[in-house]
Amino acid sequence: MAPSLVLAGARVVLPGGVVDDGRVSVEGTKIVAAAAESAEVIDVTGHWLLPGFVDIHNHGGGGASFSGTPDEIMKAIRTHRAHGTTTLVASTVTDEMDLLVQQAGLLSELAEQGEIAGIHFEGPFISPCRKGAHSEELLRDPEPAEVRKLIDAARGRAKMVTLATELPGGVDSVRLLAEHGVIAAVGHTDATYEQTVEAIDAGATVATHLFNAMPTLGHRSPGPVTALLEDERVTVELINDGTHLHPAALELAFRHAGASRVAFITDAMDAAGIGDGRYMLGPLEVEVSEGVARLVHGGSIAGSTLTMDRAFKRAVTVDKLPVEDAVRALSANPARLLGMSDRVGSLEPGKDADLVLVDANFDLKGVMRQGEWVVAPQLP
Repeated sequence: MAPSLVLAGARVVLPGGVVDDGRVSVEGTKIVAAAAESAEVIDVTGHWLLPGFVDIHNHGGGGASFSGTPDEIMKAIRTHRAHGTTTLVASTVTDEMDLLVQQAGLLSELAEQGEIAGIHFEGPFISPCRKGAHSEELLRDPEPAEVRKLIDAARGRAKMVTLATELPGGVDSVRLLAEHGVIAAVGHTDATYEQTVEAIDAGATVATHLFNAMPTLGHRSPGPVTALLEDERVTVELINDGTHLHPAALELAFRHAGASRVAFITDAMDAAGIGDGRYMLGPLEVEVSEGVARLVHGGSIAGSTLTMDRAFKRAVTVDKLPVEDAVRALSANPARLLGMSDRVGSLEPGKDADLVLVDANFDLKGVMRQGEWVVAPQLP
């Protein structure tokens, strides 16, 4: 059992706003209203305390992917935890259906053990016109029977499936996912505005990395971007790494959707937390140069090398977002999407003691998960 402790003196980001000279008390694995008198007090004056980050779209890191062995998967998980991601959904990439079913079984075991929050299937049910870093010959239509195979293989741990809903079976599969409590996400799509509206009405509630791998917004052909931004039922994923989105596009999304409907994601691949070099993303080879991942053949952007602490720092320093809005996009909103708001996503008594400590420059200085330090406080 983790000891009782109090983190005192920080600027604490709470659901109701920022509290200066705040205190967060931890007892065992939980945040409590007041710690025992014997609790250790750690002075974190001059720092910020944030809720642990929640990443709903992540393919790997630390040189390993979520399509690998259990040891490789744990390596990727530990890499992102060290960067503040205390709750993580493991994303797959397009592959042979039998291999995806096998991987779903493996990932579901780790979800049952509490290592990940669930599984996101990105592919194979996506458009060849907007395939990005997915192998075209392995793509297939989102027929409900095929989608059901993956849901069943995940044994109740499927959290999200990305679909090109304009393809045959797409809208019916959205309904199937909604019936099973799985998020239907519109992405890697060539859908029109009208087709996207139909998918949302059928139950789609997430835009997979909005703007990326979908038609651009046009004044006569507004496309999926407009439909996804305008509908209050949809949460939009944004990759805030400075490569996937121009700052003006991010500002547009925040201004139109509002801070309550944005979820920052990493869409990270193996190179996150490691550096430049050659990597594999599913069956495809990727070259990472100056932190940007692209397919060796074709040059498409292939995920990111982003970590959530960097996404946070960029949001408040480059994009000039209020810290509270950035935290909602990194923690509260994705926690709500996952149905985990009772446990994670904010610093409130009764919730898991998942928190991130950053200094006045917004650089990460400590990470706690369920009351245990993943990164011990680095204090002056």
